Amino acid sequence: MEIRDATPADVGVVRSIAEESLNSTYTEFLDEETIEEAVEQWYGDDFEDVLEDDHALVLVVERDGEVVAFSQSELVGQRYGTGQVQWLHVGPDHRGDGTGVRLLVRTRERLLEEGADQVQGFVLEDNEGGNRFYEEHGFERAGQREVDIGSETFTENVYVESDLEDEGWGAVDELEIDDEQVYVSYGEAARGSQSPFYSTYRSEDRKEVYAWLCGSCDSLDNAMDTMGRIECNVCGNRRKATRWDASYL
Repeated sequence: MEIRDATPADVGVVRSIAEESLNSTYTEFLDEETIEEAVEQWYGDDFEDVLEDDHALVLVVERDGEVVAFSQSELVGQRYGTGQVQWLHVGPDHRGDGTGVRLLVRTRERLLEEGADQVQGFVLEDNEGGNRFYEEHGFERAGQREVDIGSETFTENVYVESDLEDEGWGAVDELEIDDEQVYVSYGEAARGSQSPFYSTYRSEDRKEVYAWLCGSCDSLDNAMDTMGRIECNVCGNRRKATRWDASYL
């Protein structure tokens, strides 16, 4: 899996994913005409301008060379201190395999890297699955706002990151990797040269770290030396020595 910035060449597939996602999930409360208007409004001729906006962030997920999901966010507020995840769409054929949560994790990381102090997510009130997704991955509902879709107005729930104090960010994903069932804690990340490494546990209670998941290639095949350095044996992603260990070099 590769998560990267969208380019003008991705405009067509982003539009297609948005249309497929809306038609597969939103038809219980959005009619066909409203969905068509929304796709044209958001992902029509002006979408390339969004990609060039310094305060916008559009990420796409590639699997085996195919773009299968995207997120659309922006930095807003005083000094652009708030990162808002406006839309996160996963193609219907690629749901349930961890793509959505991985994209949410990386989107959050990028917004923080770009200077956000807080990350918010927005989900239509009637989208039960979308609301549950945020609630299960470290966010809590903080309010509501109105949003225009086509010629109609709808209510969106506003989510903010939960105050977890010392527990870390709350996104935990249950995955099967190399025929092993593991629990990946995206709140426990170590920066790598290509992508972060995430703490991985054998059990949901997360009592003892079992391995590190390489965020670049989704492999557990890596090793940590006594200095705290990690190197992925599959793609070469590396984590440098920890600051404490580095002081003794």
